[in-house]
Amino acid sequence: MDEKMQDALNSQLNAELYSAYLYLSMEAYFDSKDLKGFANWMRVQVQEELAHATKFYDYIAQRGGKVTLTQINAPPHDWDSILAVFEHVYEHEKMVTDLINQLVNLAVALSDHATNNFLQWYVAEQVEEEESSSGVLQKIKLMGDAPGGMFMLDSELAKRVFTPPTQTK
Repeated sequence: MDEKMQDALNSQLNAELYSAYLYLSMEAYFDSKDLKGFANWMRVQVQEELAHATKFYDYIAQRGGKVTLTQINAPPHDWDSILAVFEHVYEHEKMVTDLINQLVNLAVALSDHATNNFLQWYVAEQVEEEESSSGVLQKIKLMGDAPGGMFMLDSELAKRVFTPPTQTK
């Protein structure tokens, strides 16, 4: 594997771990507000991001590369509102989409067809991630300050479950 590609994949692996850390912080925020459904939604996000990181780890190792873990910055731990949390989630997912697109661009530039193929799963996954976070964000905006609506949404989000992705190893 090209060293530039290896470094970029390691960077993304660490970005995925930061995402898990961010969503765990958001879960703690919702737990502190006794919003168990919102906390559950974030717990599923944590599990997804850890699975994403693991897929990067496994792929790097599978290609004979060296996995390099770096320091993960502390995420925020407090937000002004539920709306602010989901605005953050949606913006974060758009940023991750950009990072994945940059990886695809690098794989294409390096004619690394195997990595380009590997990354296509993430391209599709990010469409789902943005849609999911945007959907919750739009519901929060639509209900405004209606506490009954927030209660119903909390109940809905409590039903979300983690489905592990197909393993690459």
